[in-house]
Amino acid sequence: MRVLYERCCELDVHKQSITACALTPEGKEIRTFGTLTDDLEELVDWLKEKKVTHVAMESTGVYWKPVYNLLEAEPIEVLVVNAQHIKAVPGRKTDVKDAEWIADLLRHGLLKGSYIPHRAQRELRELVRYRRSLIEERARELNRIQKVLEGANIKLSSVVSDINGMSARLIIRALIEGKDDPAALAQLAKGRLKQKTEELRRALKGVMGPHQRMRLAEQWRQVEYLDEAIARLDREIEERTSP
Repeated sequence: MRVLYERCCELDVHKQSITACALTPEGKEIRTFGTLTDDLEELVDWLKEKKVTHVAMESTGVYWKPVYNLLEAEPIEVLVVNAQHIKAVPGRKTDVKDAEWIADLLRHGLLKGSYIPHRAQRELRELVRYRRSLIEERARELNRIQKVLEGANIKLSSVVSDINGMSARLIIRALIEGKDDPAALAQLAKGRLKQKTEELRRALKGVMGPHQRMRLAEQWRQVEYLDEAIARLDREIEERTSP
């Protein structure tokens, strides 16, 4: 089988170690490196010393990312390979054999790398995904708040479509501060909700105990923290996506 890449290397990346198998005209060399930044820089220097032009590694978890971040700045072509495409091959029981096998596949051009976006796009994706996770966490916290209100027989959601809206926020803050007069709470409504003052008054008549008020305060602080974090991410994402 024809050799396409004379100087190539496979990296078997784990949480605390990296097994590297370099195949060059001088022969095969296997080394093990750590995963701290100093170790990764040593790995890059070793690859440059061996004049490696192509590197392949499996896309296992997130451990490949720090290695890729360093290698993409070097004149080395990096392939991140889907592990499922090569794991079915029998006979590879150790990290060394695994590295040797994949290096041999790379040498003969039998590996197909996954699409890896450029660094700016990867960073933007991470920010967007983290923002989505915070929004989902805020929704869960709002559901917990809704359960506390229902436990106090306060039917705010029966009148207000969004308990995270301006009117609902004012009412919840007032409840946390100890106000429990339904008529006074209903007067906090804003916008079109003012037309439902009587419905609000009836819905806000309940019995809220000290422990429920304390839980509500803690949960609301969490919601406000998540709001601030999401707003910061929004500003960062907007800045990164501006022309």
